[in-house]
Amino acid sequence: MTVFLLGVGAALFLGLGFVLQQHAAQRAPRADILSFRLLLDLMRVPEWLLGILFMVIGQVLSAMALAQGRISLVEPLLATNLLFAMGSARLLTRQTLGRAGWGGVLLLAGGVTTFIMAGQPQGGGVEADALRHWLVFGVVAGLGLLLVSIAKRLPVFEEATLLALAAGLLYGLQDALTRLTSIRFDHGGLALTVTSWQPYAVVGIGVVGLVLVQSAFESAPLKMSLPALTAAQPLAGIACGVGFLGDRLRVTPGAMAWEAIGLLCIVLGVVVIGRHPALPDACVLEAAKTVEGAPSAGRAVAGGIRRPSGAVASRAARREPARAAGRR
Repeated sequence: MTVFLLGVGAALFLGLGFVLQQHAAQRAPRADILSFRLLLDLMRVPEWLLGILFMVIGQVLSAMALAQGRISLVEPLLATNLLFAMGSARLLTRQTLGRAGWGGVLLLAGGVTTFIMAGQPQGGGVEADALRHWLVFGVVAGLGLLLVSIAKRLPVFEEATLLALAAGLLYGLQDALTRLTSIRFDHGGLALTVTSWQPYAVVGIGVVGLVLVQSAFESAPLKMSLPALTAAQPLAGIACGVGFLGDRLRVTPGAMAWEAIGLLCIVLGVVVIGRHPALPDACVLEAAKTVEGAPSAGRAVAGGIRRPSGAVASRAARREPARAAGRR
């Protein structure tokens, strides 16, 4: 029960934090995408700082959950952050859930319940050797890097989805390494922890993931990024937990079938909720119109962040000729 409460509490704060961060990031300069300058610009926005505070609280709670429970159990609980994000966004957009919204809620909640009941995640397995650690680490990190390289060649809306997928993969890997750091601390105390590479990797992955997430939030509405982030993180976390942390799931044919159904319901629920009107995008279009209508020699100011006029459309416009040339 403690792990369940910690996981749901972490999802609550993560969902609230993501909504606040996206509201601030969408007004950042377009030139800052995939740059650490983006974080420096956003640090001047109180709304973004509050969102980061909520996210940090959520990450602390998730770390506490991971310290007490299997990552295969905690990750599906963290996926419910989209429900809380949708609820807080609904207060801003005044949209009701409707059939589609409730359908997504039921799919997500049912998928989490089905996966946990069918898989019965538990520990006790043998932790993999160093070679397997690095193999899984390299596959997940390499896939994230590949998604980022592809995203840079796509229009901004599609770019946001791939950047969020890459961030979700890194966050799932970060959760696994957080669990591994907790294991190191339990076995060898602080001395073993600070001499291991895992805690430093957790910090590094967290910073890179934050840049990717904020870039995705800046590129497009929340519905184009948060569902991808929410779907990718538990899948990567579960894969890492089973791959090198010794987590075990039931592997009978019936159990595996229900586990697959549960994961599919989680992904479908995330997509359905992410496409719901309660996740705002009108504010992005309004901000774009405001910026594009500004004098060309001036600079528009929104939410405390200065940006060049016409910046919203310029990047997509630059990409279209290149894509057309590639097709020819």
